[in-house]
Amino acid sequence: MILTVPVTPEGDVDPRFGRAPAMAVATVEDGVVAEWQVHEVGWDVLHDEGSEGQHHARVVRFMRDNKVERVLLMGAGPGMLRTLDKLGLSLVQVPRMDAREAVLAAARLDQ
Repeated sequence: MILTVPVTPEGDVDPRFGRAPAMAVATVEDGVVAEWQVHEVGWDVLHDEGSEGQHHARVVRFMRDNKVERVLLMGAGPGMLRTLDKLGLSLVQVPRMDAREAVLAAARLDQ
């Protein structure tokens, strides 16, 4: 399963999904993180450059390019939630915690 989560430099879940500077993409296989990549997306800066539609399109491209199946987030606005829902992604709300631990917990939801 491929999951993504906004991540702080310290490795915690970042509360700023649509304005996250970095997103981690994790592949979980057999209950362990098999791959972990942090992408500097710059959504914190890009969010206010251009229209809301342009920003949502950036997020959609990221999800598709990384073949994301499940999104972890602390929260997002209604427009962003609609956009993610249209992609058919599984959304999991998580508290501020270690991002890797959150990914493993979210991957177990199907078990």
